[in-house]
Amino acid sequence: MTDSSEANPSEVNPTKRADDASDAANLGKETISDEASWLEVEAVLERPYKAVNDRDPLEEHRLGQPHAHGLPRTLDPSVPLIMVETAFLASAASLVFLVNYYFPIGPLLRLFFSIPIALLYLRWGSRSSWMGALISGLLLSVLMGPARSILFVMPYGLMGVLFGVLWRRGAQWGVSIAIGSLLGSLGFFFRIWLVSLLLGDDLWLYATTQTTDLLEWLFIKLGFLAQPSLELVQAAIVGMIILNNIVYVFVVHLVAWLLLDRLGNPIPQPPQWVQVLMDYE
Repeated sequence: MTDSSEANPSEVNPTKRADDASDAANLGKETISDEASWLEVEAVLERPYKAVNDRDPLEEHRLGQPHAHGLPRTLDPSVPLIMVETAFLASAASLVFLVNYYFPIGPLLRLFFSIPIALLYLRWGSRSSWMGALISGLLLSVLMGPARSILFVMPYGLMGVLFGVLWRRGAQWGVSIAIGSLLGSLGFFFRIWLVSLLLGDDLWLYATTQTTDLLEWLFIKLGFLAQPSLELVQAAIVGMIILNNIVYVFVVHLVAWLLLDRLGNPIPQPPQWVQVLMDYE
């Protein structure tokens, strides 16, 4: 006896067959609607962002949750430019220091040690400038060792940040040169201390001995029958260091005034006698 459940496929309930056909049709429609929705998503993603109050849900999903003020979070288009310029100028400062160390051509390249860091402050503010000084130190630490990278950061990296602060706030040349010369003098004494620590020798004593010989020769030429005291020798050393830094910082200001003005980030104008001298030249 044949089981009733084993019916001929041709004798299937027509109602069931119609349901299967409708399910297949609905499946095709769902697939088409899904494809259309993805095309809409791609079209929305390609649209430029508009800050409107009636936000599109797809825009909110792409840009993240809105701020407390009701405005959606967006990516500032200047952020990639800030990153690129910070990396470029920090690398430029490190490269100038590296070239000057292995191929010294006098004080020419030393004038550009702090200008890239100051330019970062003028263009993008304190965060970018500090990051540039830090990146320059890390890069030089890899290329030349930690000791030489510290000698760049102190004083030239800090000097670049300091110049950026003073120039952006419109400080006069007398103020910025005085503060920069003080920082440069502190950097010189820091360099003496660090190198003496690494070498195990007192370089300050060596500088004192050489200055004493120079002053004795000068006293003999001037007809003074006296030996310079230790206080006079040390005062002469400090005076020469400060004078050297004043001249260096002044020339850095002069180079920055001529260079940064052409780059669209001018610094405060120099004193009148400097402008007259440059116009005359």
